[in-house]
Amino acid sequence: MIHPKLIDPQEIAVIGGSDNPNSPGGKILENLMEQHYKGQIYVVNPKKEQVKNLPTFKDVKDLPQKVDLAIIAIAAKYVAESIQILSEQKNTKAFIIISAGFSDSGAEGRLLEQRIVTQIEKYGGSLLGPNNIGLINQNYAGVFTRPIPKLDPHGIDLISGSGATAVFIIEAAMPIGLSFNSVWTVGNSAQIGVEEVLEHLDETHTKHSPKIKMLYIESIKKPKKLLKHARSLIDKGCQIVAIKAGSSAAGSRAAGSHTGALASSDLAVNALFDKAGMIRVYGRNEMINTAAIMQFGLPKGKNMAIVTHAGGPGVMLTDILEKNGMKVPELKGAKAEALKSKLFPGSSIANPIDFLATGTAEHLDEILKTIENDFDQIDATAVIFGSPGLFQVYDVYDVLATHIKNSKKPIYPILPSVINVADEIAYFHAKGFAGFPDEVVFGQMLTQAYRQKSEKLPHRAQPIPKSSRLNLYNYKDYLPPEINYKLLNSFDLPLVSEAYFTEINQAFEFARTQFPVVMKVVGPLHKSDVGGVRLGINNEKDFRKNFDELMQISGAQAVLIQAQKTGLELFVGVKKEAGFGHLILFGIGGIYIEVLKDFQAVLAPAGLAEIHQKIKQLQMYPVLKGIRGEQGINIDAFAGLIKKISDLVHTYPEIEELDLNPVLADQRELYIVDSRIKISKN
Repeated sequence: MIHPKLIDPQEIAVIGGSDNPNSPGGKILENLMEQHYKGQIYVVNPKKEQVKNLPTFKDVKDLPQKVDLAIIAIAAKYVAESIQILSEQKNTKAFIIISAGFSDSGAEGRLLEQRIVTQIEKYGGSLLGPNNIGLINQNYAGVFTRPIPKLDPHGIDLISGSGATAVFIIEAAMPIGLSFNSVWTVGNSAQIGVEEVLEHLDETHTKHSPKIKMLYIESIKKPKKLLKHARSLIDKGCQIVAIKAGSSAAGSRAAGSHTGALASSDLAVNALFDKAGMIRVYGRNEMINTAAIMQFGLPKGKNMAIVTHAGGPGVMLTDILEKNGMKVPELKGAKAEALKSKLFPGSSIANPIDFLATGTAEHLDEILKTIENDFDQIDATAVIFGSPGLFQVYDVYDVLATHIKNSKKPIYPILPSVINVADEIAYFHAKGFAGFPDEVVFGQMLTQAYRQKSEKLPHRAQPIPKSSRLNLYNYKDYLPPEINYKLLNSFDLPLVSEAYFTEINQAFEFARTQFPVVMKVVGPLHKSDVGGVRLGINNEKDFRKNFDELMQISGAQAVLIQAQKTGLELFVGVKKEAGFGHLILFGIGGIYIEVLKDFQAVLAPAGLAEIHQKIKQLQMYPVLKGIRGEQGINIDAFAGLIKKISDLVHTYPEIEELDLNPVLADQRELYIVDSRIKISKN
């Protein structure tokens, strides 16, 4: 729990404060004073009698008896002693440690950091840092960096694992008109990380709280906490845009299955973000553009109107929207012609609506009124307006602001003339509106945000196995075939009739009742790689010949006989990711899984609504539905199978990997043809 004194301190002591504005301690004092902190500021500096006309003390021991927050900017080796005195003698409950030299510097620093956290927690305090730039909120600017963004109670909450990155995000956000409610930098996250800040924002959220959150994450230490509070905030009406850095550092793993080869830590991150409803982006400009889009709101449908007085940007925006699944429908009919009659000759209303370089604010007003009131098929409008710099265009921005404020459909202002009308754009920003400098970047981020828009998922019931729980702890690798079969069967999974044999005559007696059959070697991990799968066996001669050959394969333990089924090959797999839980992958199956890579992933436990959303995102989804006269598969049965696997691994957390490949499906039913389940050695 974050202590209230970190949020709203009545007294702040800057340990290491100075007159030097180029030092961290000096800049912290400067920012506190210039941003009009209303409480009492104390300075601790052993070399100065007084700093900036503030009460100044040589030693922490000399501070008054009550100090709510200490911002510490001194060498790491002196920090522990200061914290001990502050926590024990000065009733200090909140600490921001700017200094580096802790867990960021090695084992010795890590021990020092742990000692400090123990001391702070002993007295019920909160620590932000070490090795961060500080905290900015509506009460104070406790940072040593610039710029300080425009603060607005309805602005964005930014949480960053990197102080420098937070500064760069602020620098990118300010020119497009984004304002902030708070900026949190967690540094080493010794006590408070991104997850704890998100938890705080969730638990203190009211209907008046900011709705947009931006996260820069370098390490997800507590995935389940992040998921819980992100989902909770989104269900309360918030939107979260997040960067998870380090996506290429997942590392290699020894893959004992197709799923093991496909799964990665970054795939687990994607699945977690999707489950939470967060929008993942990969850079600062993507982040700030998406956050700005969220402030204007997402369209209810895909149909966009583009209003421009310059042809090229309108064409480029049309291209990027249409390419990514949005629509820019033609506008025609009596109402469109009535609008055209109110514009200068030569204007186009087909969509994009081009009202020419000579178009006026009055023309723009007419266009936006018509879109709002007469074009019911339009879900949102992008207005591209720049200027050659010949005259002032304040009136255009007044019209834009009025319509954005009053329209029921989102209006997105794209303002490319960042030099020619810089004053007018600043005037527009001052009204509380952001703007987008580049139409293509805007189009890319709008389409991504629309595709990823979160739907409230229904409650997921806990799984109830059909039979009593099997004891899998006796097995320390892959389950024996008979236990594998028994476990899947206990969850009513659709298994093909099968049996395992080491003796050829017994095998034939079973096979003759099932012809045609599939024969598979039991033992080698990847059967296809060793020629261990034989299909369409339907007579005794072929059966005996293939049985002998399969048993001669190196590592063969038995031969599996199955009734042969036909259908589209699918797969479902599970990989347990540390901290995240079970990652369930599914898609097109067979030997080409790792080549085609057409699969989706969810984290267990997963509900049917969530699974159906993901199935629809498969590239082969049109094939699953049925295309060009070809029958599709029973998608409800496929989703139900994935749901049962989710229930299975949620019930048996000791499962490390699971592979169902292939699963054969047609329009009526599906069957699991091959399966492997690996149990964790821990």
